[in-house]
Amino acid sequence: MKSLIGKIHGAGHYNHRAQVLAKHLAETIPHGSAILDVGCGDGTLSTLLLALRPDLTITGIDVYVRPTLKIPVHEFDGLHIPFNNDSFDYALFVDVLHHTQQPVELMREAVRVSRQGLIIKDHLVKGFLARPALRLMDWVGNAPYGIVLPYNYLTPKQWDDAFTTLGLERASYSESLNIYPFPLNVAFDRSLHFVTRLQKRATQMAKAA
Repeated sequence: MKSLIGKIHGAGHYNHRAQVLAKHLAETIPHGSAILDVGCGDGTLSTLLLALRPDLTITGIDVYVRPTLKIPVHEFDGLHIPFNNDSFDYALFVDVLHHTQQPVELMREAVRVSRQGLIIKDHLVKGFLARPALRLMDWVGNAPYGIVLPYNYLTPKQWDDAFTTLGLERASYSESLNIYPFPLNVAFDRSLHFVTRLQKRATQMAKAA
């Protein structure tokens, strides 16, 4: 049953989702940035992003390095990022943080290796039946592949508190992503997703220097 659901999901949605997200990210990332894609998988999304933005350079890290890769990928333990301070302009998280048990600590590590800040696409617990809808999306998209599903979704306030704690402020933000085609968008788009570019505050950058 899971494998059947996975095939249906992959055929009908995965490519559309990746292309839509690549477009949003291409509009969000500043010119010439060096990006660390945290939890990059095989690099499919990064490859689509590079096709739209050849001015970028992207390096990936993941807890599992696939046999076939589309970008350079380094293995990591899911929490400690194996790069020096200020190695990249931005660290990128695309639907990764809600799969972790310690999202704030992983973001803290990403801030450490980033000169400018973070770029995040993730979920919001916001609106009617948000948690059940998010859990269903995650299960359909990930359970067939054995991906760990802690369903660790944050509310808007929890996200904002985390950003404040890490010395980050929003440079751009959008909840209008249109990831799903009609009629799935009625149930699963809403305000359940966001993309944001976060800049280090001046005090945070001075401290790092």
